[in-house]
Amino acid sequence: MSVQRVKEYLKQWGREDDVQEFPVSSATVELAAQALNVEPARIAKTLSFYQELGNEGGEQQKRCILIVAAGDTKVDNRRFKEQFGFKAKMLSPDDALALTGYAVGGICPFAIDSQKGTVYLDESLRRFDVVYPACGSSNSAIAVTCDQLQQYAASAGWIDVCKNWRAGE
Repeated sequence: MSVQRVKEYLKQWGREDDVQEFPVSSATVELAAQALNVEPARIAKTLSFYQELGNEGGEQQKRCILIVAAGDTKVDNRRFKEQFGFKAKMLSPDDALALTGYAVGGICPFAIDSQKGTVYLDESLRRFDVVYPACGSSNSAIAVTCDQLQQYAASAGWIDVCKNWRAGE
């Protein structure tokens, strides 16, 4: 169902038929790289974090930040806090599904409800001409350029919050 949602969303660019579905899992960077026969760094993993919001009417509002990053990176907590003003805390599996519409292992940056989350792209992806984000399931992906990813993800912009991809890091 989630893959179908992504295909419907990608129709506006004529890319619905470019979504690849695999007979094997692509739920982790390593599995996705094997399924696609590409280096793990080219997997555009979507990391999901809580966005800190104030209480409204005595009830805590939930929103998320999605960061699409190269498969060989890790979020640098110091950079994350400098960028967003609070400590990084990953979504629980239940909240990930509720806020993104996708289960962990298939979270992608496409067709995200802007009332529930904001998508950012990490600079670590710009090293590559083509990257491979998931498409809503733990066995799907699509090949996109960084410009296409920015457009299709309705990204709020490029940020630099990841480590382990620059020389000497």
